[in-house]
Amino acid sequence: MPKGLGDIMKQMQKMQIKMEEIQKELENKRVEGTSGGGMVRVIANGKQEILEIKIDPEVVNKEDVEMLEDLVLAAVNQAKEKAQEVQTEEMSKLTGGLKIPGMPF
Repeated sequence: MPKGLGDIMKQMQKMQIKMEEIQKELENKRVEGTSGGGMVRVIANGKQEILEIKIDPEVVNKEDVEMLEDLVLAAVNQAKEKAQEVQTEEMSKLTGGLKIPGMPF
């Protein structure tokens, strides 16, 4: 194997190890999305997985279920957006800001 190709393979292996470390870190990061002035809170991790949904009992009104659905949806979307930002930030540390096809961000 030519020396240059061997160096590239070593760099790719290092990058793979670092990416696995970042994925573990993302799993442990927490972001929060809220709506209704904090009446609905959604906690997600850096991998965009929803971990918790908290709903203040005051916002529960059987006469207006649609409003609660909207609040939950807004909080979930905000949490996912924040998780995406965290993921992009962490992955850009690995790639130096380059957009590499096949890299999750």
